[in-house]
Amino acid sequence: MLAVFSGGVVEVPEELVAAGSRTPSPKTRASELVNRFLGSSDPAVSMKLGDFGHLAYSHTNQALLRPRSFAAKDEIFCLFEGVLDNLGRLIQQYGLSKGANEVVLVIEAYKALRDRAPYPASFMLSQLTGSYAFVLFDMSTNSLLVASDPEGKVPLFWGITADGCVAFSDDIDMLKGSCGKSLAPFPEGCFYSNALGGLKCYENPKNKVESSTVLTALHF
Repeated sequence: MLAVFSGGVVEVPEELVAAGSRTPSPKTRASELVNRFLGSSDPAVSMKLGDFGHLAYSHTNQALLRPRSFAAKDEIFCLFEGVLDNLGRLIQQYGLSKGANEVVLVIEAYKALRDRAPYPASFMLSQLTGSYAFVLFDMSTNSLLVASDPEGKVPLFWGITADGCVAFSDDIDMLKGSCGKSLAPFPEGCFYSNALGGLKCYENPKNKVESSTVLTALHF
C-alpha cells in the first residue's frame, strides 16, 4: 500500500530530513512514486485527495495474514493492512453490521470518537488488538492518523520525496527509489496524528516522541 501527503499535512521529524542531507542520494517527485507504484502493482486502486495527497493499494504480493483493504465514508479515507483479533467485539461495541471488516471498523470508530467529546479520535488505538497498520485521512478536518500495532507486526515505512512530500508504505523498496536516505521504519509503539501534534507514543500519547526514538528507527 502507498500513501503520499504534502508537507502541509505531515510535519516530519527533523531527524528524517537530516538523514537525507548527510548522505545525499537520488530521489524522485511524489507523482513519480505514485505512478511507479501503479505501474508495478497492476491491478491497483488509487484515490487522489485533492492537493493533500494520494492513496493507492493493490492485492499483488499480498501476505495471507496481512490482507489490504480500502474504504471511504463522509470524506474519511482509510488504507488498512492486517487483521484485528477483536474485530467481532468492536463491531458490537460500535453497533456495526456483522459484515463490517477492519477498515470499515477503523473509519466508524474514528468518526464516532471524533464527534464524541472528550475522547480524541486516537483513543480507539487503545481498543485495537491484532497485527495491523493503517493510514486514515479526514478531508473534512485535514486530519491524518497513521498507526501500526504496538509491536510493529505489520511493516510500515515512511520517507520524504524530492518535492518534500511524505510517503508511507509497507514496501521499503518502493520508497527507496523516491526517498533516498530520507527513509526509515515507522517507529514501533508509535502513531502519527497531525491533529495531536505529530508522532506520539502509545504509552504516553500526550507527549511528543523523543528524537532518540526516531534516530533508533533510522539505523536499520
